[in-house]
Amino acid sequence: MSAGVEVRPEPAGGATNADVAYEQIRERLIMLDIRPGEPINDERLAAELGFGRTPVREALKRLERDRLVMAYPRRGTFATGVDITDLGHISVIRKHLEPVAAGLAAAAATERTRAAFALLADDLDSADLGEDRREILMRDVRIHREVYRASGNPYLEDVLICQDAHATRIWCLFLDRLPQLVPHVREHADLLRAVADGDVAAAERCALEHVVGFEAAIRGVLRNEAPAGA
Repeated sequence: MSAGVEVRPEPAGGATNADVAYEQIRERLIMLDIRPGEPINDERLAAELGFGRTPVREALKRLERDRLVMAYPRRGTFATGVDITDLGHISVIRKHLEPVAAGLAAAAATERTRAAFALLADDLDSADLGEDRREILMRDVRIHREVYRASGNPYLEDVLICQDAHATRIWCLFLDRLPQLVPHVREHADLLRAVADGDVAAAERCALEHVVGFEAAIRGVLRNEAPAGA
């Protein structure tokens, strides 16, 4: 498990300890710091996060609903596997709903939201994304969540956060074999500016192109790695 996960014993902004535990454990699962199929020891997690076991157990129940962990009677709780055959299922959902969220965000954007998204776009254009592929991927995750939140639909936000989590786990499997990772993340600048401009059609188009590009990139790696004649 990653030693870099921040420990926050006192939750902020009205969040409960279970909420904070959920967020932190989910990040470890998404980034494969907790490996697929790895057993999860709630007592050890509680000690690492600085909470009691009850908030961690509540968090694990939520993560089971997200299909990120699986509990088995008399065996314990394990991180779910990452099955590349799920890529098609995830992509169907995201192709339909990511453009909806982006369009809603553009339509509902207040002056404050527009200014914030314009700044995010400028920062993404000018940022030195460096060589830390994990941090590059986390930037992608954070941008997606900003768009989902800006949609103003908490139910849609929940669905897309869950699907993006599973997509990110697939990304992580191929992280060292994706040559276009930085351009893929930088293309979010167009989406952010579309939201900032209140351009619904452009926001929807950018969101769809991004999801299609994600699926194509993964399938490209799979084709290149397939044995000859397979």
